[in-house]
Amino acid sequence: MIVITGATGKLGQHVIASLLKTVPANTIIAAVRNPAKAAGLAAQGVQVRQADYNDGASLDAAFQGARKILLISSSEVGQRAQQHQNVIDAARRAGVALLAYTSVLRADTTPLGLAAEHVITEAAIRASGLPFSFLRNGWYLENHTEHLAPVLEHGVVLGAAQDGRFSSAARRDYAEAAAAVLTAAAPQAIYELAGDDSFSLSDYAAEVARQSGKSIVYKDLPQADFKAALVSVGVPEGFAELLADSDAGAAKGGLEEHGKQLSTLIQRPTTSLADAVKAALAK
Repeated sequence: MIVITGATGKLGQHVIASLLKTVPANTIIAAVRNPAKAAGLAAQGVQVRQADYNDGASLDAAFQGARKILLISSSEVGQRAQQHQNVIDAARRAGVALLAYTSVLRADTTPLGLAAEHVITEAAIRASGLPFSFLRNGWYLENHTEHLAPVLEHGVVLGAAQDGRFSSAARRDYAEAAAAVLTAAAPQAIYELAGDDSFSLSDYAAEVARQSGKSIVYKDLPQADFKAALVSVGVPEGFAELLADSDAGAAKGGLEEHGKQLSTLIQRPTTSLADAVKAALAK
């Protein structure tokens, strides 16, 4: 049995879709906070079990019979270290053969503040004694392309990354890598996962302009000003701080990666910026 936590999230759904190409549906367990949201997975034959990162008993029940677990990091920044510890403890009680975890690119050396809880979680997994794989995911292309509407309306991409480069890939790419690790015979490893190619936010603005036919420019802001701009359009302050800090980290090289472990794992090139923009504009 392979358990996917956070299975109704955007990444989790892609992971299960990838697994369904190679393993029987009834050997996949979707561990979700709200099973009602997983009706589509249940209809495909996937086992749906209720599980809450804050509830150890629910995790124990969800992990019964599990051989491998993919811990998809919680979205609740600031609470993740304890939530992840709860999952690790339940995985240890279940005696699983592999605990895979979605961390962040170069977690142990990155300048991104986002990495702090990932570092804590990686240390806790090592301390658990369980066989593990760390899927250190880089930036998602969707972090850019899911917010095209205001870019197209105002003709400007805002950021604080200066000329820093993003080796971004699509969620589907990272999901296929996770599925490959979960189905491998001896997967324990640390994977630095990122897109084959990198781009600056100026490159991103130019690509959106090329495909949309609109005038789009990149405007670089000081980190505090970028955070304030995000808050002004309704982004919660904590998340705005995270995004601004991540852009500042990108300016220091924190989101650029020259290795090609991701495309090696998925046995194809990663999704390009041009293809991601094209897909977003088509929606």
